[in-house]
Amino acid sequence: AIGHRVLHGSEKYKVSTVVTDTVIDDIMAFKDLGPLHNPPQAIAMKACQEVFGKDTPMVAVFDTSFHQTMPPKAYMFGVPYEYYEKYSIRRYGFHGTSHRYVTLRAAELLGKDPKDLKIVSCHLGNGSSLAAIQDGKVVDTSMGFTPLDGFLMGTRCGGIDPSVVTFIMKKEGLNPDQMSDLMNKKSGFLGISGVSSDCRDLNEAAKNGNERAQLALDMFVYQIKKFIGGYAAAMGGVDAIVFTGGIGENDAEMREKICSDMEYLGLKVDHETCQNASRKEAAFQAADSKVEAWVLPTNEELMIARDTVELTSK
Repeated sequence: AIGHRVLHGSEKYKVSTVVTDTVIDDIMAFKDLGPLHNPPQAIAMKACQEVFGKDTPMVAVFDTSFHQTMPPKAYMFGVPYEYYEKYSIRRYGFHGTSHRYVTLRAAELLGKDPKDLKIVSCHLGNGSSLAAIQDGKVVDTSMGFTPLDGFLMGTRCGGIDPSVVTFIMKKEGLNPDQMSDLMNKKSGFLGISGVSSDCRDLNEAAKNGNERAQLALDMFVYQIKKFIGGYAAAMGGVDAIVFTGGIGENDAEMREKICSDMEYLGLKVDHETCQNASRKEAAFQAADSKVEAWVLPTNEELMIARDTVELTSK
């Protein structure tokens, strides 16, 4: 059997699904929601049918499906309701397969049922998102209608005042595609620092006195802190904060800065343990911390394989 990661399932696909011609057509039809990802993913499925034959079962695992448990108060935007009805404009969230894996793994390591936990999952990399997970279900997530929303990323601006978009377009004479390119590919770490979209390069530049590189790193930490605090408020507390993704798994200093000054939440971090927690499954909270802090390397491939086995074996 073949498992496929698919970026966008719109509102139609709330769980992983056995691939049929209709599913492939739907994935292609969602191209306005995921223009860079969905069409190639649909084409890949057709190619697999040609190479392996239609008798070889395939499963689509959607990046958006784990977030489909969000209530309307979390996923709706404050634009006229007709645009939700006409164009399905709402918060979808992404990195769902990663958030689902670390949630299940955290519960396993803590010896608890996911339904008994309040978790903030931090998938931090070139593209980053946070998810608030209560009772095993996503109640909110930072990415929105597209992966552009949330906080500062490698080349994405994250959430900004919408008026900034129209203001820059008017001043610079940009069309919608050019503005989208600016926000998706020329902003974030790269746009603020002028150095690189890679966090490692920014760390090096900041150590050498580059103030703009330091500013980008400070913005990243500050914005994530606000999301964690907001999600703790939304869930009425938090039991564990989990870090995953390229930055989350590897950058000990970044993890420690994000978790600093959070004693009000019951979170205290042990410096030495945090420094030694990279690239492996490890807790790094202090002994008297009321909130768990974990590094959990994500494994989206395993989730795709599990879903594929489960659905095709039926």
